[in-house]
Amino acid sequence: MLMRTDPFRALDRLAAQALDAGGTWSRPAAMPMDAWRHGDEFVVEFDLPGIDPDAVELSVERNTLTVRAERRPAGAANADQVEWVASERTYGVYSRQLFLGENLDTANIHASYEAGVLRIRIPVAESAKPRTIAIASGHSTDRTQINA
Repeated sequence: MLMRTDPFRALDRLAAQALDAGGTWSRPAAMPMDAWRHGDEFVVEFDLPGIDPDAVELSVERNTLTVRAERRPAGAANADQVEWVASERTYGVYSRQLFLGENLDTANIHASYEAGVLRIRIPVAESAKPRTIAIASGHSTDRTQINA
């Protein structure tokens, strides 16, 4: 289960979108995210249009998943030779942290990136999945099973 601990994060994201501000290393911008459970895994998708997959970093420390990405202007390498006619797209650093519940298997996280969408799959830990427990009766050798 994903846990959120910062109720003001959504407000910060909306304000940044309204101001159309790009992020910096000291104050990265938020990135849009969807998250859902599908069977025995959680799926999280981040919109990262125009970002090179090599510029995306994923890390897990304890139960915190951190996603960082950077988008640079196409002409940044030859900035002295480029004359900009229009520059309306936002550039900069994007970052998002997710606090993962104890019932997720952080050792087996898988990520893919396609068409500007980063998809992360986080499996539910085996210890958190439902299981059947056998109950022995003192009067007979018959056993009754219940689902836990």
